[in-house]
Amino acid sequence: MLHEALWEANLDVARSCLEHPFVQGLGSGRLPAGRFRAFIAQDAFFLSAFLKAYALALARSDDVENSAAFSSLIAGVLEELKLHRAYAAELGIDLEEVVPNPECRAYTDFLLRTAWHTSLGETAAAMTPCMRLYAYLGRELLPGCRPGHPYRAWIETYSGEEFGRLAEQMEALLDRCGADTREVRDAYRYALACELDFFSGALRE
Repeated sequence: MLHEALWEANLDVARSCLEHPFVQGLGSGRLPAGRFRAFIAQDAFFLSAFLKAYALALARSDDVENSAAFSSLIAGVLEELKLHRAYAAELGIDLEEVVPNPECRAYTDFLLRTAWHTSLGETAAAMTPCMRLYAYLGRELLPGCRPGHPYRAWIETYSGEEFGRLAEQMEALLDRCGADTREVRDAYRYALACELDFFSGALRE
């Protein structure tokens, strides 16, 4: 399967994300609250762009099965945004005032440029890593998620079956729409590299 080959080929970047100080701090619960607050603000901005990329992909789909899958994934992002709005309310974040940092902007620009100007297969390749990576991180961090963990809700969301199913839906789309081309491989790896940079940007803030 294409999605399996791409994930295995880029597992080095996924592991670097898991080992990143931001993610390790999130997992241990020792991440300063201010850093988590900055991350949530940036991630909410990112998810809004991710939603637009899904919508563009849906508009370009000429297959009923793909259209249904993109519709379901859009619903999943809307649920994820609800979590971020709840965090924003709790942490006093005005999501309308969020200014993307350079790492967030580079990632969202890449996603939207890909969704506008490339094939559906490349778009799926650019969007799949986010879904699979967060499911991977959630599962890896869950064993250390003790009662009273400050980021328990975040970890449980991304380790949960519902998010896992959405990641599998995205991978199934990639398998249907994509091909093992240099462009698809490059889009997948660049997206994972953007995720790694995204964590660095949140840690810096």
